[in-house]
Amino acid sequence: MSNYYLFQDVKKCIGCHSCEVACKSNKNLPVGPKICQIVTVGPKFVGKLPKTSYTFMPCFHCENPWCVAACPTGAMQKRPRDGIVFVDENLCVGCKTCMSACPWGAPQWNPETGKVVKCDHCKDRVDAGLKPACVTVCTTHCLHFGKPEEIPQVRRERYAKAMSALE
Repeated sequence: MSNYYLFQDVKKCIGCHSCEVACKSNKNLPVGPKICQIVTVGPKFVGKLPKTSYTFMPCFHCENPWCVAACPTGAMQKRPRDGIVFVDENLCVGCKTCMSACPWGAPQWNPETGKVVKCDHCKDRVDAGLKPACVTVCTTHCLHFGKPEEIPQVRRERYAKAMSALE
């Protein structure tokens, strides 16, 4: 598991896809690959009202990533210091083995480069002390990036804020 966690407050997401756009822009990706995705769930009826929700799907930066184990060239790597899984573009030969190995579909094909791309938590930004691009543009602030131990505190703060708004 990565030392970082990307948490989505599903109740706040409006499905605007600004995270996807920021990600593609930050990584200079063409039409096609989405290294983070908003998955639409629904609509389904809750009571008598239709409801749609949106789930943010980035790479999960697995503890034992199948994509890393499957890569024959060592292009798919996991940083020892923080667990971020990334693609070394110089080593990628475009065999797509990592794409087949990942049960979540995180590695994506970039037709312009003939190589695989995936979410790396914007490691260049993280190394500079910044948050990933998707988090910084989220219009409803439903995305949070940080250490796993910080997430329960974020959830408590959001819950307390929501409860005080009801009073």
